[in-house]
Amino acid sequence: MTEHVDLSRERAEIAALASGFLPRLTDWLRIPSISADPAHHEDVAASAGWLAGALRSDGWPVVQVWDDTEALPAVYACWPSDDPDAPTVLVYGHHDVQPVDPLAEWLHPPFEPVVAGGQLFARGACDDKGHVALHLLAMRAHLAATGRPTPAVTLKLLAEGEEESGSPHIAELLRAHADELSCDLIVVSDTGMFAEGVPSVCTGMRGVAAAQVTFRGQRVDLHSGQFGGAVPNPATELARLVAALHDGDGRVQVPGFYDDVREPTDAEREAFATLPFDQDAWLAGPAAGARATTGEYGWSTLERLWVRPTAEVNGLGGGYQGPGAKTIVPTDAFAKLSFRLVPDQVPDKIIAGVRQFVAEHTPGGIEAELDVEGGVPPCLSDLSHPGVAAVVDAMTAAFGQEVLFSREGGAGPEAIIQAELGGVPLAFLGVGLPDDRIHAPNEKVSIDLLYKGAEAAACLWRLLGERAEQVRRTP
Repeated sequence: MTEHVDLSRERAEIAALASGFLPRLTDWLRIPSISADPAHHEDVAASAGWLAGALRSDGWPVVQVWDDTEALPAVYACWPSDDPDAPTVLVYGHHDVQPVDPLAEWLHPPFEPVVAGGQLFARGACDDKGHVALHLLAMRAHLAATGRPTPAVTLKLLAEGEEESGSPHIAELLRAHADELSCDLIVVSDTGMFAEGVPSVCTGMRGVAAAQVTFRGQRVDLHSGQFGGAVPNPATELARLVAALHDGDGRVQVPGFYDDVREPTDAEREAFATLPFDQDAWLAGPAAGARATTGEYGWSTLERLWVRPTAEVNGLGGGYQGPGAKTIVPTDAFAKLSFRLVPDQVPDKIIAGVRQFVAEHTPGGIEAELDVEGGVPPCLSDLSHPGVAAVVDAMTAAFGQEVLFSREGGAGPEAIIQAELGGVPLAFLGVGLPDDRIHAPNEKVSIDLLYKGAEAAACLWRLLGERAEQVRRTP
C-alpha cells in the first residue's frame, strides 16, 4: 500500500528555483552532443564539460569528467551524506543525444530550443538532458527543504556519453570505476510515464540483439534475361529468409528463441489490462499513423510491446536502387535485423540461434555472412524492494493520484550496469510521454512534468534516508 507522503516543502522549493531552470537547460540543449557521429565527438566532450560545470556551481563536492577509457566522456558526481547510516544511491542517465535526421521535418532547428504550449522542443529535451537536469534541480530543492548541509542519502550521478550509440564501452567504464560507483540502489531516469494524466513507474525494459545478414552470389551483376532463373538470386533468397522469420501466428522461428522467456504473471497481465490504453489513439498518435496493429497471437498490444520478445527487419537492401529498370541478378543483398528480448533471454544465445536460422535458410550457391551489431540484456525491477516502493510513494505525492506500473519496450545498458555493480537493485523515475518524439524530429518534453519529476526526486532522497535500514544492502 502506498504511504501518504507530504512533499509541500519540496514543492515550494522547486517553485522558488524554477525561474532559473529553463535558461540553464536550454543552454545545455544547444550543444549537439551526437555520440553516433564522430564529427560531433568534440560536442560530446563539451556537453560533459557543461554538466560538470553546472554540478560544481551547485556545490557538488566531487565532480569528475571520465575520459580515461575508450568511452566518450562521462560525468560522475558524488555528494556524500553526513549521516554514516545513509544509503548510497546512484542516478544513471546520459548526456549524449540522437542524430537529428531528417532535418527537414523539424519545425525548429533541433539545437535551438523553443518553448511553446508548455513544451520544450529540442533534441535531448526529454532523452535525456531534461531528465538529468531535473536531478540537479531536485538536489537543490532537497537540501533547501530539509535544511540539511548534505543530502539524506549519499547521492552519486553517472551521466554516460554513449548511450545513444549503444553504450559500447559501458562495461569497461564501470569496471574502471567500480569503487566510485558502488551503491545500494540504482535510480534510472531515462524512461517515461504511461500517458499524460496517467503517472506510472516503469518496472522493466527489454533487451536487444542486432545483426546484419548478407547473402552473396556471383562476382558481378548478371543480365536477368541471359542468367535469370538459372543462377541463385541473393535478393530473392534473402526475401525467403526474412519471410520465414515469423509463422502465421507472429511467433519468431529462430531456434530456441522462446526457451528462456520469463512469462509475465497473471497479476502483471491484469495490471496492464487496467491501464487506460486507447489503441486507435495510439495508432494515430505515438505510432505516427500506423494503419493497424499486429504481432504475436494471443497477446495485447501493450504486452507485445513490454513482455514479449520480437524480431524486426530494420532495413533491406541489394541490387539496383535507382530510377527506371535495370534488369539484373544482383551480386548480393542484406537485411538488418533486431530482436527485442525479455527477462532471462541472453543476447549471445539469441545470436547463436540466429546463426543456426541463417544456416538453415541459406540455399546452395549462396554464401551467407552474419555480422553482429551489438546487444544488451533486458532488465526488471524487484517490485518488493523498498527502493521501488519509495519511488512509487514519491511519484504519488508529486502527482497527487495513484501511480500505476508499466514497462518500456526499448533497451538500454541498465542490466549491464546492474550486473557490473554486483546485482544492485534497480528503480526507475521518469516523466517522459509516449508522444515526446524521442529519436524523432521535433523531440519535446512537458515543462510541468520536469518540475513534477524534480519534486518526486527531491522527495525520494528524503524517503530513502528515512528508510535507510530497509534500503541498505547487507554485505
